[in-house]
Amino acid sequence: MEKVLKVQNLKKIYKNGRGISDINLCIDQGEVLGLLGPNGSGKTTIMKSVTGLVRIDNGVIEVCGINLSDNFEEAIRNIGCLIENPSVIGNMTCYENLKLISRFYKNISPERIDTVLKMTGLTKYKDDKVKNFSLGMKQRLAISMAIYQNPKLVILDEPANGLDIEAAKELRRIISDLASEFMISFLISSHQIHEIEMLCNRVMIIREGKILDDCDIKSVKEKGIVLEDYFIERINS
Repeated sequence: MEKVLKVQNLKKIYKNGRGISDINLCIDQGEVLGLLGPNGSGKTTIMKSVTGLVRIDNGVIEVCGINLSDNFEEAIRNIGCLIENPSVIGNMTCYENLKLISRFYKNISPERIDTVLKMTGLTKYKDDKVKNFSLGMKQRLAISMAIYQNPKLVILDEPANGLDIEAAKELRRIISDLASEFMISFLISSHQIHEIEMLCNRVMIIREGKILDDCDIKSVKEKGIVLEDYFIERINS
């Protein structure tokens, strides 16, 4: 199976001494990998490194076999991301927000807009102003924007933050469908164990910039261990 993302010996240390080191991970096609750890553990730094938003100190990042440092533009075409807050324009409609970003992708048919709206369940809201959207709807629009260029990997940083139960459930359904039906891979960070447990196939537990464990969620459950207990045990070991 194709390795959509491969990270080897990744290191990024900030001036305050915090950061990440010795990060090794890979993601298969259609896999949903979760980064689970306390606030400040390095989850967002990993994601920003993979998307080129920070300059790494050391390591190799390959996206669909393409080295990010050697051929950034070609590699980054395979990645869609939503890091921190959704970047949507409230005074524009749902469709107009997607039309705006479509201008950056000359080789993609404008019909792709209707396709991604259908994929995220936003078709009937396409002509509604985004300023009237709930946070959950804005998150769905942001995911529509992230998958517009038909990426192999989508990176989501704390996607369920601030969502109510219904919106979080709908978000999980959309991510699950995109992974299983369209074989889009996801790298998702969270400090909410419940969300990671329901969203992901595999989880990496991170503390103080290092990976403590890489485990298959199904295997943990089959051992009769609650992921929350497993996480606390690994964090405190």
